[in-house]
Amino acid sequence: MNVPNHVAIILDGNGRWAKSKGMPRNYGHAQGAKRVEDICEKAYKMGIQYLTVYAFSTENWSRPQEEVDALMKLLRNYMKTCLKTAEKNRMCVRVLGDKTRLDADIRERIAELEEATKNNDGLHFQIAINYGGRDEIRRAMRKIGEEIREGTLSPEELTEQTVADHLDTYGLPDPDLMIRTCNELRISNFLLWQLAYTELYITPVPWPDFDEQELVKAVEAYNKRDRRYGGVKEA
Repeated sequence: MNVPNHVAIILDGNGRWAKSKGMPRNYGHAQGAKRVEDICEKAYKMGIQYLTVYAFSTENWSRPQEEVDALMKLLRNYMKTCLKTAEKNRMCVRVLGDKTRLDADIRERIAELEEATKNNDGLHFQIAINYGGRDEIRRAMRKIGEEIREGTLSPEELTEQTVADHLDTYGLPDPDLMIRTCNELRISNFLLWQLAYTELYITPVPWPDFDEQELVKAVEAYNKRDRRYGGVKEA
């Protein structure tokens, strides 16, 4: 089986999953965080080298404050868990997104996690936190504009690679497969630049129920796609 090198996942359905079990939404988010840890291990054993998950979007700040606070608390706890998991499995962890809006203690934990795992040779695991595709491109354009103003980059030198090198995902390959759970049929401002030629897989399974078998199904579906160089089918 041809295993995709880079898989991106939109972790959808935590709240609905919890509601279906008569539990609060925060319970679903907690179980979803545990599922991330499990899928990281399973993905690497399958041969997937890069895994990127959408954990908290720029739009998620508009959720009820109680839910946002609970998600931030969960994020704090997850940073500790992720460090232990990374040490165990030699994961290289990187956080995508605008970190400036996050509380100082969360930023510190992110920095510690990235520094402690930067030389690990296992799964490359990216977590998108306070991330939005349009915001990422805007921030990249600002950096490029500053370089042009300073004279370190000329407009004639601007290429697609220049843009890619200024995105949060610089140095990473574009995703081969993007999975979205809970049957949602949109990309929700996730990796807008990077998903240009990515295969999409939508499943009705909510994220807390997305196990190894579901990951295998997604990869099997990926194998049935007729991919060509550059993402374009031959006539």
